[in-house]
Amino acid sequence: MHREVTIFAVLVVLIVFFAVKNGEFLTYDNIVTIGQYVAPVAVIGSGEVLLLTLGEIDLSAGQTFLMSAWITLWLQQDGIPIGWAITISLLCCAAVGAFNGLFTILFNVPSFVTTLGTYYAMLGIVLIVSNDEQVSMVGTTGRFGQIFGMSNWAEMFWALGIVVVLHVLLKAARFGWHVTATGGNKLGASEAGIPASRVKIWCFVIVALGAGFIGILDSIRVESLDPASPGSSMMFSAISAAVIGGTALTGGRGTIIGAFLGACVLGVLNDGFELIGVSANMFTLMLGLVILAAMALNSRLGVLGSSRSGR
Repeated sequence: MHREVTIFAVLVVLIVFFAVKNGEFLTYDNIVTIGQYVAPVAVIGSGEVLLLTLGEIDLSAGQTFLMSAWITLWLQQDGIPIGWAITISLLCCAAVGAFNGLFTILFNVPSFVTTLGTYYAMLGIVLIVSNDEQVSMVGTTGRFGQIFGMSNWAEMFWALGIVVVLHVLLKAARFGWHVTATGGNKLGASEAGIPASRVKIWCFVIVALGAGFIGILDSIRVESLDPASPGSSMMFSAISAAVIGGTALTGGRGTIIGAFLGACVLGVLNDGFELIGVSANMFTLMLGLVILAAMALNSRLGVLGSSRSGR
């Protein structure tokens, strides 16, 4: 709870600062812009929390975010209705997640290496099939389109729903206890009867599904697809949100709410700097410093927590 309170306080300070510096910061249109930045980062970051709690990571999530939209487009071009195209695309994303988990476990390969390979494999598929050409996403109309991306707040509403579900899953469900126990001590968890390998595979699947789903919504909103878009930037933003929010990279501890607040901090920083005329390079510098500060704070809070529990 201390980590969430701390990052929330930082978020409030940033909002007040930018609101004072620029009157446009709290306008409706600008809040919508921030929300559209935060939504995909929050969804992918929340999924990454599950893996980071396990001591794992998914570097391919950013490319899954992009490729899911391409799969949906290719299926639509073959005459498949949008609803079925999205469903099949998400099944493909789930397959990617399952592959990442199975390959990591069966061959005892670090997930960093597995998902890095998957990232480049998916990037190559997109570049080859698309002929490296930017295209327009097939639009959707009516209520369906409003629900799945066209509305200003569609992505954020979906993101909030996913964040709530994952938070409950991690903190109030047996699966979440299994995730935390496996991340803290995999051998001990296995001896206690927890299916550690199955838990890891499911977490990889959840990350891939979340990334793929929010990627489809984002592409519907933007209405264009660029094969050269760097999926790595989205992935690093999501992992940064998780770390800033208080999730430990060493495993055993994670917070979904913290990841959401971390995504909000990134969105406010990115938008606020742009409004007050600060270079995007400064945002990159600040992001690095914020991550280092968050890691130092998380480490300090972890030491304090251990010392209190030891009394």
